[in-house]
Formats: sequence, C-alpha cells, structure tokens
Amino acid sequence: MQSHDVIVIGAGSVGLPCAFYLAEEGLRVAVLEKNSSVGQGENKAAIGGARATHSNPAKIRLCQESLDAFSTWRESHGDDVGWKGGGYCFPVYREEEEKTLKDILPLQKKYDLDIDWVGPNRIKDIIPGINPAGLRGGTYSPGDGQVSPLMVASSYQRLCEARGVKFFFEEEVTGIVINSGRITAVRTGKETYPCQVVVNAAGPYAREVGLMCGLDIPVVPDSHEAGISAPVEQFLQPLVVDLRPGPAGKSSNFYFGQNSEGRFIFCYTPAEILVGTDKRSTSEFASVIGRRLIELIPRLRNLLIRRCWRGLYPMTPDGVPILGKPSEPEGLVLAAGTCGQGFMMGPGVGRNIAKLIATGRPLMEQDIFDTMSFHRDFTSGKAEALR
Repeated sequence: MQSHDVIVIGAGSVGLPCAFYLAEEGLRVAVLEKNSSVGQGENKAAIGGARATHSNPAKIRLCQESLDAFSTWRESHGDDVGWKGGGYCFPVYREEEEKTLKDILPLQKKYDLDIDWVGPNRIKDIIPGINPAGLRGGTYSPGDGQVSPLMVASSYQRLCEARGVKFFFEEEVTGIVINSGRITAVRTGKETYPCQVVVNAAGPYAREVGLMCGLDIPVVPDSHEAGISAPVEQFLQPLVVDLRPGPAGKSSNFYFGQNSEGRFIFCYTPAEILVGTDKRSTSEFASVIGRRLIELIPRLRNLLIRRCWRGLYPMTPDGVPILGKPSEPEGLVLAAGTCGQGFMMGPGVGRNIAKLIATGRPLMEQDIFDTMSFHRDFTSGKAEALR
C-alpha cells in the first residue's frame, strides 16, 4: 500500500476539514470512513447552525475560523453550501437567563464578537411574530448564520480529491500499529495503511479508536433528536435559541431556524441525557418541539413537520473539545469531543489541526489551544454556559 503522511479517521464534520487543510499544507492525506460516503455519520444529523457566540475562549476562536470559511465559501471555492446569514438570537423571558447572557457578554466582547443585549422591541423586529408576553430582551449576534451540513461535506470531498486526498469508504478501523512508541500504520478490515500521523476524528467513536493505541479518551456519546418542516415563505432570519426549560420536564433549551430553502429545522436538549448510540426516533419529540415552537412564535401553529431523526453528541466531561497531541503514542493527534457542535467548529478545528501537524503550532493563541489538551483536568471549572 502507498504510504501517506497523515491518515484521518472519519469523513464527517471534523475529519473532512482536517483532511482538506492538511492537503492545503502539502501533505499526502488519506481518509478512512466506515460508512459508504462522506457525511453519513453525525454530519447529516446536524441542523447547520454556525455561531462564534460561545462562552469558552477556545470554542470562540474555533468558530471564528469556521464562520470565516462558511460565509465566504462560494467566493473561495465556487460551491453553494446553503449559507444564510442572519445571526443568532437568544430571546429572554426570565431574569435567570438574562443574568446568564449578560454575565458572559464581557468575555465575548473581549474576543471581538459582534454581540449585544437588545431590548424587547428590537427582539420583536428580529423575530417577527414572537410572543411578546413577558419578553425582557435578549442577545443578538448578526455575524452568525446557518449552512447545509451535507452540501458542505460534498464540497469538502470535491476539494479534497482535487488536492490528492484519497478516500477509502466502508473501511472501519480495527487497529493502530505502534512500533517503539510511534504510530506506523492503521489497520482496517481490508488493508493496512502505513502513515506517520493519525488524526482521530471519529466523533462519538473517538474513545474506541483511542483505546486501540492505549489511550482512554473521555468522550461519551449521547443522542439528540431534530426535525425539519416543509418549506414556507421566508420570514425568520436568525437561528433562535430559547434557554428556558420546557414543560413537563421533557426538555431544557431548544433552538431552531429557517434555512435557505425556507424549511424550519429544530432541535431540543433532553432534560435527561440519553447516553449511548441509540439513534431511533422517539414518539414524544414532535409533540414537545411543536408545543414549544407554537408557544414562542404562535404563527407557526400550521407548520408541517416533514421528518425527524436522531444524532449523537460526542460529549466530554467539561463540554470542551479535546484537540492536539497527547504525550503518547507519537504520531497521534486528537480532534475529538466536539460536544454536538462539531459541524460549526469543523473548519476551525481543521485549520488548527493542519497547522499544528505541518508547523508544530496551531493557528490560535497557544495558551487558548492548550485548554483543549487531553491532559487537562476535566473536573476543574464549570461547563460552558451556552452548550
């Protein structure tokens, strides 16, 4: 078999941009994917939101890079990937959420985010038809947006192949060959692929890949459901996030937007996290999300839900990704634990991982990048406020 400089495990939201930017650095890259084509794991389950308005500096930096890539994609690469600007809006009805959002504004502004607290009248302009009863205001970040995960995956494949990246589909990794503390090859059920570096971008299965080379990566999958409506006339520009808990203890926050095709796409965070890899749809999702959508924007009462599905979030204990080189084995690079935000962080992760491998340093500030190290204390501090 031909030897490659880098093997990327996973052709999804993180693996594809890693492969592309590594090829841009002039490296010989191969991608191993257990599914039959790109984006067929958790990528196709993402709803396509892209925001830099996080409360964690590392996530902010990653998503700033991603937004730069998504918003200029057509100009840079000639492909339509469904980019729709319009920002993110967090409407607020309770003092608790108002305090949370206002408390993190100084940090967000410190990292040059275009976000502000606005009053209820401005929120009503941004979200036409929003329920005005008790509305206190909210935050709005106009530079954020939405994009199509599947269109991005398809474009990345084309761009990768044009730069010599080799894709090997229906090849699940079964082992990693290590000699004298250094990775020398990756085994699948079909072949052995010699390489110098392996990027673990296996999403919810990153832990299994890590164990193949003696590393226990604290990534645990949990499942979340999403859905999409039939198209309606465009009237909502931002993606909307309601941080309040839902009724009957079924959900915590929920979020939705109208994509470039006019379809509403939506998701909520279950009140009780469903750990594991079960991706079967539930009977309660549509009724819970429907009630929440109608209570927030009553004009959506006649919205037709076309399809629901489940996807897996690769969660870390502190809600922050695990990026970089562990102390051993030599040649392993982690691009794991993106906590349900892998799509919006993907290009940023790819750019930083590629620079790290090619030059020894990431794009972002080294001290911020180091907060995502595998060797950090996962129990210190609290999880990001805007998971």
